[in-house]
Amino acid sequence: MPWFVWLLTAVALGAVEFFTLTLVFGLLAGAALVAAIVAGVGVGILGQLVALAATGAAGLVIIRPIALRHMAQPPLTREGSDALIGKRAEVLQEVTATRGLIKLSGEEWSARTLDESQVIPVGGLVDVMEIEGATAIVYPRELLP
Repeated sequence: MPWFVWLLTAVALGAVEFFTLTLVFGLLAGAALVAAIVAGVGVGILGQLVALAATGAAGLVIIRPIALRHMAQPPLTREGSDALIGKRAEVLQEVTATRGLIKLSGEEWSARTLDESQVIPVGGLVDVMEIEGATAIVYPRELLP
């Protein structure tokens, strides 16, 4: 089979992978690319099929499980407002269930208490439990176990 047929097959499989995102068709596209290289060197059809099968099997049996495992892992670092969860903050204006102001990571944030019955006075220390939009949901630090 001519090398350009394998190359067109690799491109078609790559396009299918783009739309399915299964990691199967992309690995088969790589195998077709290897078959194209083998065909370009001048190896016969049997050698091309062996190269396709060996590369495809290796990709599906070895590379795909490793890639899926890496994709399933959560990111190592939290970014944006998620990085503020668990941080300590200082109360600038009394924090109640509906309003308040805290200093968090050098910035002023609107805040409200996690427990609706609590009122946290000015100067108190709090821990950020959640972030909802631009509001930090806090809990008094000294009450934590």
